[in-house]
Amino acid sequence: MATAQLLSLTGVSKVFPGVKALDNVQFDLNEGEVHAIVGENGAGKSTLMKILSGIYKKDAGDVKYRGESVEIPSPYEAQRLGISIIHQELNLMPHLTVAQNIYIGRENRRPGGVFLDNPKLNDEAAKLLAELELNLDPKAIVGELTIAKQQMVEIAKAVSYRGSVIIMDEPTSSLTPAETDALFKIIRTLKAAGKGVVYISHRLEELAKITDRITVIRDGQYVKTLKTTETSIPEVISLMVGRKVDQDQRPTNRNISSEIVMKVEGISDRHLLRDVSFELRKGEILGFAGLMGAGRTELARAIIGADPKTAGTVTLHGKEVKIKQPSDAVAAGIGYLSEDRKRFGLLLIQNLTFNVILSSIPRFSKFGWLRIKPAAGVTRDVISQLRVRTPSENQFVKNLSGGNQQKVVIGKWLTRNCDILIFDEPTRGIDVGAKDEIYKLLTKLAEEGKSIIMISSELPEILRMSDRVAVMCAGRLTGIIDNKDANQEVIIEYATKFSDELPAVH
Repeated sequence: MATAQLLSLTGVSKVFPGVKALDNVQFDLNEGEVHAIVGENGAGKSTLMKILSGIYKKDAGDVKYRGESVEIPSPYEAQRLGISIIHQELNLMPHLTVAQNIYIGRENRRPGGVFLDNPKLNDEAAKLLAELELNLDPKAIVGELTIAKQQMVEIAKAVSYRGSVIIMDEPTSSLTPAETDALFKIIRTLKAAGKGVVYISHRLEELAKITDRITVIRDGQYVKTLKTTETSIPEVISLMVGRKVDQDQRPTNRNISSEIVMKVEGISDRHLLRDVSFELRKGEILGFAGLMGAGRTELARAIIGADPKTAGTVTLHGKEVKIKQPSDAVAAGIGYLSEDRKRFGLLLIQNLTFNVILSSIPRFSKFGWLRIKPAAGVTRDVISQLRVRTPSENQFVKNLSGGNQQKVVIGKWLTRNCDILIFDEPTRGIDVGAKDEIYKLLTKLAEEGKSIIMISSELPEILRMSDRVAVMCAGRLTGIIDNKDANQEVIIEYATKFSDELPAVH
């Protein structure tokens, strides 16, 4: 029996001021199918999904749902049809509980209809979470959860609508391998029930594990649809970026100085970090690897004064410095790119120029007035250097794709010209082509004498970029490995053993 078609899009176009986001795009989805959409940042993937979910209105083209042409003027209408979306950027109410977020707008109420029936709401959420095998407390406040757990709430929320189409936009970007496997199990369950899943991910290695077909779009245009079993990752990448990208490189033999630019000794905090010490050399990229919760981000935040430490010192160029808050770190020449760019890296309602010069405002100010012309000039240089997809430097950052927002944060620290750069997940949410550009940029910075700490959950990225790899487990540093001695198996071994079980490697 032929599989029924759930969705069919033909000739879909969308224009924003100064940019054609989509141009004559086609796509279709069948019952019981996982169909991936891939492309570089700014290729139009999220725009297409926002049209399907009622956030944007298409300018041209036809959308059919179960064979009937439909207009989707609002998210409510999309949900009524049976289309749910898990957004790349989390769309949750941080002050509400897990259960309240899952059923927002559909809450059970006590007799009279005024007050929420929270016990019943919690019970329904608990049943859904158990069905999805998600380890979440329905009563937990969402704002107090990790990004990974917030992502799980988004997944549960989308499934709770019980629709026929579920759109997953970068659902694994904040998940551990174990959590990703749990998500794939959920997707297979949905597929077996006849649901259609639209899957967007920059982690191309996931495609072979979970998808049936792959559609590639580039620069807002349809390129090709492939059966997953009949293609390869290199072919997909080539279609995405229009060129070959080598994903298996290792660092070239950079001439790293023996000069110690930063020495961290005995860093501890109240919750996780225990006696962490390491040295960073001039011109070095020191990668930090470890499983989620190992303490890598906590260490970075302790170093820059974002979180308090109970013990430990930071020495820069042989002199101990007191860093009690992030502004002290910036003044000392340390720049920090947070893993959560929306909360800690950007002012979304400001334009690119203001965000790029945000950490360097005195440089662009005179007598209390901002010098717009030089600030805009520097921003245009950043746009060109990092290939930020934007109509101009005056575009609001909130209107950029996630990957382009990440590039703006990197541009901010390039503009500040810090000697030491701490990049926490610098390529999260960035496509393979843009990653290659970021890698070349970081290598260039290191060759120019900048010292870089790079925290990443992607081991191929760590191996490609790091001169040495520092591995953490449960708040401790368990080993520092030269790249020539490192591989994924060795890193995982150090990432799963406590420091008193395994001697550190230097």
